[in-house]
Amino acid sequence: MGLTDLPNVGGVLAGNLDAVGVHTPEQLRRLGARDAFIRIRATVDSGACLHMLYGLQGAIEGVPDSQLSDATKDNLRCFYRDLQV
Repeated sequence: MGLTDLPNVGGVLAGNLDAVGVHTPEQLRRLGARDAFIRIRATVDSGACLHMLYGLQGAIEGVPDSQLSDATKDNLRCFYRDLQV
């Protein structure tokens, strides 16, 4: 299984992940959505948005980002907001 087999991961996100050293779904799960997102913002896409963070979390959970729980989305939104400061 490759990264693009995960929900929410298309060619662009897979390329971003590859650029930051995440090549497999297992590596993404071990790293976590937040750390993967921080790496992407720091080295590949400084404008990465909240929806990418949702997509990463959904990929880890194996669900479309629209199916993330409200609590998970709230938690990620707070994390994202704190990065903006």
